[in-house]
Amino acid sequence: SFYSVDAAAAALVDSSTKINFDEKLGELSLFGVGVRKKGPIKVYSVGIYSGDDAKESIAAVPKSDALSTLSESIAASNETTFVLKMNFKVGAEKMAGAIAESVSPRASNEAQVETLKKLILDGVAAKGAATPGTTLQFDCSDEGVKVSVDSKEIGVAPGLKKAFCEVYLDDNCVS
Repeated sequence: SFYSVDAAAAALVDSSTKINFDEKLGELSLFGVGVRKKGPIKVYSVGIYSGDDAKESIAAVPKSDALSTLSESIAASNETTFVLKMNFKVGAEKMAGAIAESVSPRASNEAQVETLKKLILDGVAAKGAATPGTTLQFDCSDEGVKVSVDSKEIGVAPGLKKAFCEVYLDDNCVS
């Protein structure tokens, strides 16, 4: 489930996990929060941040068109960041594999997906596992997807901006 943040009442807490998200991440604004579930388990909460250019483009559209407009606006935005905050312990290999598996069908270059998987694996393995409280940050820009774990930059997977954004924003987005 993905909950959009209304301009009037910025809901900065994922209601299903009670995980907090800051209203701003540098210059980027929080657009919404949601939860990734695997069966009954709430694995992580995700917050999506993007520039004001994307926010302006969705302000005037009807709610029924909001997700598709948001997806298009974010894909066109200079920078979009996804912040994943773990609610459940997941091993490094499983976490890296699950995200890569979601990106792969949306990407055209499997080598780039493998690079992303390796970056996530290296970042999470350095701390043993993605335990509750671990933060994975994915900065999506035209150069690619920069991966950070607990604020430590791991590296950049080139060319996956659109594919990564679609994992959370297309019609088949993860829930």
